[in-house]
Amino acid sequence: MLVKKRWRRPLLLLLAITMFASVMMPLTAFAWVPYDTNYKDGFGQLVWTQSAYTPVEVLGREIYVPDPKDPTKQVFSPLVQPKGIFIDTKDNIYIADTGNNRIVHLDEKGNFIRIIDVKESPLKKPEGVFIDKNGDIYVADTGNKRVLRLDSNGKMIRKFERPDTKFLPESFKYDPIKVAVDKRGFLYIATLGGYQGLLQLDPEGNFQSFFGANKTDFSVMDALKRMLYTREMYLREISKLPGSVSSVTIDQNGFIYTVTKEVPNGQIKKLNIAGKDLLATKNDTSATGDAVKTFGEVRFPSRDKLTPKLNDLTVDRNGNITAIDSTLKYVNQYDANGNLLFFWSGDTSASSSKLGVVKTPSAIASNSQNHLFILDEENNVVQVFRLSEFGELVHKANQLTQEGRYEESEKPWQEVLRLNAYYTPAMLGLAKAAYKKGDYELAEKLFYDAGQIQGYSDSFWQIRLLWFQKNFGLLMNILIFVGLAYFLFERLTRKREFRKKWRNRQRSKIPLVVQLKHAFYILKHPIDGFSAIRYEGKGGFASSTIMLLLALVSFCIYRAFTNFTFNPAVVLDVNLITVFFQFMVLWVGWIVSNYLISTIYRGEGRFRDVAFGSTYALFPIALVGLPLTLISNAMTLSESAIYSFLQVAMMIWVGALMFWKVQSMQNYSVGETIMNIFLSLVTMTLLGVLIFITFGLSSEMKDFFYSIYQEVTIR
Repeated sequence: MLVKKRWRRPLLLLLAITMFASVMMPLTAFAWVPYDTNYKDGFGQLVWTQSAYTPVEVLGREIYVPDPKDPTKQVFSPLVQPKGIFIDTKDNIYIADTGNNRIVHLDEKGNFIRIIDVKESPLKKPEGVFIDKNGDIYVADTGNKRVLRLDSNGKMIRKFERPDTKFLPESFKYDPIKVAVDKRGFLYIATLGGYQGLLQLDPEGNFQSFFGANKTDFSVMDALKRMLYTREMYLREISKLPGSVSSVTIDQNGFIYTVTKEVPNGQIKKLNIAGKDLLATKNDTSATGDAVKTFGEVRFPSRDKLTPKLNDLTVDRNGNITAIDSTLKYVNQYDANGNLLFFWSGDTSASSSKLGVVKTPSAIASNSQNHLFILDEENNVVQVFRLSEFGELVHKANQLTQEGRYEESEKPWQEVLRLNAYYTPAMLGLAKAAYKKGDYELAEKLFYDAGQIQGYSDSFWQIRLLWFQKNFGLLMNILIFVGLAYFLFERLTRKREFRKKWRNRQRSKIPLVVQLKHAFYILKHPIDGFSAIRYEGKGGFASSTIMLLLALVSFCIYRAFTNFTFNPAVVLDVNLITVFFQFMVLWVGWIVSNYLISTIYRGEGRFRDVAFGSTYALFPIALVGLPLTLISNAMTLSESAIYSFLQVAMMIWVGALMFWKVQSMQNYSVGETIMNIFLSLVTMTLLGVLIFITFGLSSEMKDFFYSIYQEVTIR
């Protein structure tokens, strides 16, 4: 009894603490969803986040219609291969029930209301539906090759069949799959395989133009074919056509959104009335400097080896864009400027269905509460997703940032960052708030952590400006003092004995020193300088090794310590071992290839001449690279032209020295030198391919012998 009494009080205390914790802890802490939610920062690194949306219910399972044989009875009539969904301003849900040749109307709670089947002109395989501000219903009646306009009761008002116009080519197939209507009543129709873009019709059905077409990719190989092929040969080539628009929608502000499956970038477009894509600029969160946005996320690109195929999208009341991927089954959400917020996906390979896992997403829509409704073509249902606590917090903070209310967004962003310290949009939001308040040092740090170059550069510019304003007087005094001291030193010591001894000093005759100083002579007289290495012994093993190490160290410093503004990779910690091997592989490959080609191509230089000369030609990397690395840390993007000029000049200088090295050491003409360098580069490429294949085969051979060994030992 004493033992029982002794443990009773601690147990009761533990039970009370547990009950208190369960009451005080938010319910979302226990929430579980059958999918993972992610984000990718500006460097493409995968970030795991809390769920942005939680699945709440499934709609469309209980559809009962009057029995045609006995109207007094109800029969179960499920959805069959639905391909389109739309939610009107009153949150009524309209589903294009493609397999049943009808439109299904549900109320805001998902309760069945009616079937819209247009008895006077039956639908055939409709794939899209749209409701305008007046309640009129537009149906992309794909099987009948038309778009229907119905009133709110489902009675036909107008048919929009193929426009009779000379601007449509004979080969154009008019198979409407999606439709959207603007405030003027103009129709924007996505057609099956319509690479020309959306078909724009006026309210009377007259053709106006093609709208929002994709561009054709044009590669270097295409340019070469155009230059070298005859007209007959070029006509036999397979035509390269731009991707056709898969879906279209329109937001409350009148912007038109399209999504395309078959393009490598610009899969989502936000078009104004003039057809300009407002998303065709690089992301706020991108550190790569890409000029074109790409949409559609993959969690593990190297493993999945599949490209996203976005097939539909929706825009919520805050302007956030959510697109679904029919191939990889991902849901991708971006803000109004096209910056990634979240993407998620679950295991769709399981035999059983789970709430929240969409087997085959065919269409998506959102209501006034920003809930997502995803149409599952395989399970013939609509899955509903509601914003989680974390998702609502991100949306609220991001909306304030988008509206320029940076200081108001600071508290919600701080809460987001407290919940997920790796969520880049929170860092960017706080960085913008700090910049707005004039805390440029904090803004610089946050922009750096987020990998946002422009914001980092702007913050540094402000810090630099304030520093110059504060220290301008001191700098000018130092400059005047140094100039005056130099002037006095020159005037007072011009005729002194030590100046004469310095001017008449004996130059060093140590071979190594002479050979190292020869690098400066090459910069002034490259052809004579390289000839001196060949014929006068002005280059040796020791000096060449020192020059190589100097170039290698300079290159590593250049790669690792160039300012983030011009080298975003420094955030990810540059691997100097990798840089070292890259440099050495290219240098050795060039020497071997150039020597082999020179031997075959009537060259006169020895292997040591090629090696020594190639090493001396790398001297500008140290001469320009080191100062460039240093001054890059005091420059902003506004001085990027200066940085780019010096960087390109350094590369051109090295290339020119390599050219003169080959010409002088091999005794070539200009034309022979160009051919030699071209063949050397080709040889480098071939050697690289052969080495890669050799290592690959060696690995396969090792696995083969190991498998034989296992078979023998087991048996």
